[in-house]
Amino acid sequence: MGENRIYKIEDIARELGISTSTVSRSISGKGRISQETRKRVLDFISSHDYRPNVQAKGLAQSKTYNLGLVLPLDFSEKSPAFFKDCMSGICEAAAENNYDVMISMTDGQNLSQISRLVVNRKVDGIIISRSTAGWRVEHFLKEKNVPFVLIGSSPDPDVFFVDNSNREACRELTDILLMKSIRRMALIGGSEMHRVNEDRKQGFLEAYYKRGIPVDQTLFFTEVDSPVKIANALEKVLRAGVDGIVCMDDFTCVLAVGYLREKGIRVPQQVRLASLYDSTQLEYNIPPVTSLRFEAKELGRSACTLLLDVLEGRAARSRILPGYQVILRESTK
Repeated sequence: MGENRIYKIEDIARELGISTSTVSRSISGKGRISQETRKRVLDFISSHDYRPNVQAKGLAQSKTYNLGLVLPLDFSEKSPAFFKDCMSGICEAAAENNYDVMISMTDGQNLSQISRLVVNRKVDGIIISRSTAGWRVEHFLKEKNVPFVLIGSSPDPDVFFVDNSNREACRELTDILLMKSIRRMALIGGSEMHRVNEDRKQGFLEAYYKRGIPVDQTLFFTEVDSPVKIANALEKVLRAGVDGIVCMDDFTCVLAVGYLREKGIRVPQQVRLASLYDSTQLEYNIPPVTSLRFEAKELGRSACTLLLDVLEGRAARSRILPGYQVILRESTK
């Protein structure tokens, strides 16, 4: 065998004339095996500068060196840029630590894919990419004692999470719009079951309360997640005489842009428009849309790093990432 060869368990077994399971038990120290046989294996490893591959190392440490990533079923339709960038950060951080990432998808209720990962012990821990009240995922993983980290806030003190400073950022952007004398603003977005939307709504309200300006919550529309629902909501708020429309995310804002363009309503001349999450579609829209920019890739990296801290028994704590940018563009001039 070559001097620089990276030995596999099969190689050691063949050289010593024993089974691969005997080699595995010798490495892990688990199972019934004689001290003489274990010494033969360990001496061979020592004299041949054995560097275990991930599979062998996993057997020795009862690890798979796989992490699970749970994505919502609709991730490719709603905010695909966020989930793509977030996933990229997770995969980069995992690879740097010799882990692979396995993808599982759920609507929050059907846990069949996640259950297979857990029951078959395919992963060491799991990252949940969306924080949603009512999802069964968190409860299931806690029940099964599977280490996990949540991307998004959580009211549960026992859950590790990483989140953007959504509330603070939304408060700051709304405050800037109020300073521009945009007073009668509609707030339109997706489900308030998604905790990020609740944080965004609270930040929006806090900006009004801070300035002592009355806010009309009849102009708030949630569960707006289709062109038809957007059209109905926008028709109502425009009829109510709003001077600004704030969308909770880029998906909602793209639909709003399409509706306003179809109706011949000019932005910002007739109504100002802003989004509480940025994307390239909004940046290159005509006119470009005022938005909040977060580093989704860094969010993913932080979530993966936190999970690895948990798995390795290092000091781990939930955290809110402070970085964001308020991008003022032509849509609110």
